[in-house]
Amino acid sequence: MLEIGLTGGIGSGKSTVAALLVERGAVLLDADAIVREVQQPDTPVFAAMVERWGDGIVAGDGTLDRQAVADRVFGDPDELKALNAIVHPAVGDEMTRRRAELAGTDATVVLDIPLLVESGHEGLGGIIVVDIDPEVAVERLVAHRGFAEQDARDRIARQAAREDRLARADVVVDNSGTLDDLEAEVERAWAWIDTLERPPLDREVTRIGSRAERPDA
Repeated sequence: MLEIGLTGGIGSGKSTVAALLVERGAVLLDADAIVREVQQPDTPVFAAMVERWGDGIVAGDGTLDRQAVADRVFGDPDELKALNAIVHPAVGDEMTRRRAELAGTDATVVLDIPLLVESGHEGLGGIIVVDIDPEVAVERLVAHRGFAEQDARDRIARQAAREDRLARADVVVDNSGTLDDLEAEVERAWAWIDTLERPPLDREVTRIGSRAERPDA
């Protein structure tokens, strides 16, 4: 399998890009979706989080109240470290398991990992970064996802700097325009993927960083 890392800041439109790549034949492994799965009620991760932060992080329907978790951990490095210690191993294990299932195939696997730059990316065939001006990202988060403006700015500030992401990119997908513009950008990225040499089918699957620091994502 050929593994491509996909990343971008919150509000960049990374999920839309992922969906467009799937339309072109990619298999998507979404770290944020896996975070949500391992945090479901009656899982070890859920139990450990409730033990750490109490019933106040449990919503009325018994599921995890992600905003309540965010309120407790963001701004407190020790609590954020505790969250990582609970969630990160489970997400990494599940991501590795799913990748192992695809090993030995000719699939193009897109690893959608928001914090790829922060957590490591050795062994990938390449990295696509979805880029957008932070001010545009703030506007979209407020208009389309109901964020308060200051909350949006704070969350962007907690992630890797835009320049750091761009420095790691093999291909940059510019999402500052229309959906038609984005389609063209993704088509260009897919054409680049087609030029890449595919690893041997028997290559061993190694663990890739997938720190889950955004329970709100």
